[in-house]
Amino acid sequence: MLYQTKNPHGGDIYSEPVTLDFSANTNPFGTPAGIIRAVGAALPDMHRYPDAHCRSLVHAIAQFEQVPESYILCGNGAAELIYSYCQAAAPTLAVELAPTFSEYALGLQRVGCQIRRYPLSKESDFALDEGFLAYLQRQQPQAVFLCNPNNPTGRTIPSALLEQILRLCQALDIRLFVDECFLDLTDSGESMKSWLCSAPQLFILKAFTKSYGMAGIRLGYCMSADYKLLADMAAGVQPWNVSSLAQAAGIAALQEQPFLQSTRALVRQERAWLRQQLEDFGFWVCPSQANFLLFHGPEQLHARLKAQGIAIRSCDNYHGLGSGWYRIAVRLHHENETLIRAIAEIAEKESLWQKTL
Repeated sequence: MLYQTKNPHGGDIYSEPVTLDFSANTNPFGTPAGIIRAVGAALPDMHRYPDAHCRSLVHAIAQFEQVPESYILCGNGAAELIYSYCQAAAPTLAVELAPTFSEYALGLQRVGCQIRRYPLSKESDFALDEGFLAYLQRQQPQAVFLCNPNNPTGRTIPSALLEQILRLCQALDIRLFVDECFLDLTDSGESMKSWLCSAPQLFILKAFTKSYGMAGIRLGYCMSADYKLLADMAAGVQPWNVSSLAQAAGIAALQEQPFLQSTRALVRQERAWLRQQLEDFGFWVCPSQANFLLFHGPEQLHARLKAQGIAIRSCDNYHGLGSGWYRIAVRLHHENETLIRAIAEIAEKESLWQKTL
């Protein structure tokens, strides 16, 4: 649990009443029924310890991802794997993007790592460009952290640029950490897993959280050909860190590919609708390929929506952003309509648009 510490993320529906949560980017359809049935079927064995090696789950992931089982390590959510990676790799200098997911920096700070950030700009729609290659050559870090698609921008990194980055990391002996937790919900993002065998510097992070609506059960996994790294990561976490219920849920989730196809179709349609509605208010909206949208709007919009029971993610704590930046999940159409109506009602009552860009 968090003790006397603020939660820097979305999804906090417990401190205040929330009827609609746009702050967490989970699957808009929720959890598939097949996963819920699998968890129910596993309940009678709750008195047993879970498999500490996650054998059946690792086997299922290996078949799904088409990689060797020795490349896979499971964890209690992606966050645990981020922290154990930072502890095991223990870089003294790392590079990440700005803005990007905050847990990379928090994990690096725990091991005393210096962090340098490559700024992404609104003027270029927060896209990563080839200037990043020269930046890496100048900085000479021990590790690079990329999020593809990036959180909170929703921008995917072109495969050609990813390959260039990987080649440079190989030449300079830099570890490359790539977070693909949202990749399964994108339009055209491509995984880097085909490079694992030839690039032991490459580490890929994935999770069941977003794609399969499993945030509450905590299950993630990573892939790497660096056996020592995975062994060191495993040594840094407690045994039985992945519950038997989570293992059962993960195995069932990998059978839910039609569910993911339906989700991608919905996200594509609703994301376009939401973007147009937000732009009609005069907001600037980042072109996203993921199941969420970053936009700039009136200051305190999140607080005014929260008063109506609607949570959106304020992005004022992201490096490179600030007050007036928000991220919203793409949800079901009637929920998206509710959000837009709420913003319209606020616009009628208050002069909020004066501080928009």
